[in-house]
Parts: sequence; C-alpha cells; structure tokens
Amino acid sequence: MSGDGTTADDDPLQTAVWRLRSRACWADAAALLAPATPDTALQRASLLVERCLYTEAGWEEAEDALRTAEALAHTDDERGAAACERGHLAYAATLFRVRDRADEARAALGRAAALIAPGAAGRPLLDFRRGLIAENLTGSPQAARAAYRRAHAGATAHADQLLLSGTWRHLAGLALRDGELAEARHGFAESLRIREELGYLVGTAPALVSLAHTEVEPEASRLREEANRLFRLLGGVPTWLAGQLSPPTPGAATA
Repeated sequence: MSGDGTTADDDPLQTAVWRLRSRACWADAAALLAPATPDTALQRASLLVERCLYTEAGWEEAEDALRTAEALAHTDDERGAAACERGHLAYAATLFRVRDRADEARAALGRAAALIAPGAAGRPLLDFRRGLIAENLTGSPQAARAAYRRAHAGATAHADQLLLSGTWRHLAGLALRDGELAEARHGFAESLRIREELGYLVGTAPALVSLAHTEVEPEASRLREEANRLFRLLGGVPTWLAGQLSPPTPGAATA
C-alpha cells in the first residue's frame, strides 16, 4: 500500500481522492490529480500502482504515470519516492506473474534507500516494501520481520495509520506461520481496527479474512462472511482474495 490514509488539513481534493481510493475507484481518484508537480504526479502514480496490486490490471497506465513522476522528480526525496514506487510496481508484476521483475524491484528499492534519508517520512514505506520482497519473493521471513519492524516503528513515529495497518498485518502473518496464535490474532485485530477507523474499505475484507485464520467457529465463519460481503460489494476486489474466501489455508500469502 502507499500513502498514509489521511486528508491533511481537510483538503477537499485530498478528501475526495481518499474516499475514491478507499472504495477501489483508483482510476477516478487519479483523474482528479493533474500531474503538474512532483507531488501530484507521484500521488497519481501511487494510486495506479496500488490498483495493479488489488486488481492485477492497469499495468500500462501505472507505467505511464510512473514515468511522468520520475521525469518530474528533481530532489533526492522526490527521486527516492519515485524509485520506491518503481520497486513496488516491479514487485507486484513479479508477485502476480505478469513478468519476472524481481531484480528490477530490488534495484529500485535499493536506489530509493540511497536517496531517502534515515528518519525521513518516506523511509517507513520503503522498509515495508523491502519486507514484502523479502517475504514473498526471496522467501526470507527473518529479513522480512526485521524490515516490517523498522517500518512499524517509523510508521508509529510519523503517525502513518494506514501503513501501521499493513505492518501489523504482515507481522501477524509471520507470527501465524511460526505458530504464535495469540500474537497473530492481536496483530490482525489491530490491522482490522485501523482500517475500519480510517474507512479503508478495500483493505477491510483482507483484514477480516486474516483475522479469521486465528479464530474458531462460529467467529471464523462470521468474519469470512463479512469479508465476502465486502468483496462482492467492491466487484471482486482485491482479486487475490477470492481463493481465501473458501475455508482458509493457514499462512496463505497475501499481497
């Protein structure tokens, strides 16, 4: 995921973008943003990259938007943020077997790490995405856990609630793989709580399914039924959730 899920100073444009994004209307949200500045171009690209991760579609539009953001980036922070999005798009393409871009993903995130200063607002998201690569592409849960913990601490320091929901979720997923049921249940519950409080509807169904992995009946079925309702409401998004709405497989990989 990208961004922080907030609407700074109640900006009407950002509020509209957030509401559309949270309801899986990424193209509509992106259409509200003219790529006239580095910030708006990057935000537009991040929306379209996120759409790829949730729908497994829209790759060319995301590439075009990302190239625009890269062309407009001038400072180290701007170039680092664009490289972070580049790495995330390459990660998604690899994860969903569109094309193997794992080397590109690692190189782009490495470039971002050289540009984004430690302690900068963009660093926690970078750490989180490096954790995703370690967990889902490299198969290194220890490296993933370390990256997620760094991201979690950074997201806490910068009050990035949406990112916190992601770090809670993925740390809980690793705990579940290790058989730490109570820790996993707590992490998944925190992730769900944050997403519900933010109104991040498109991320709520996956959070419900993850929590269901740690519950017993009838609670597990109730959580999956609610997830299925949201999944249908959003037109089958996220696409990768469909296989998890049947009886769950513990430790199933998520994007």
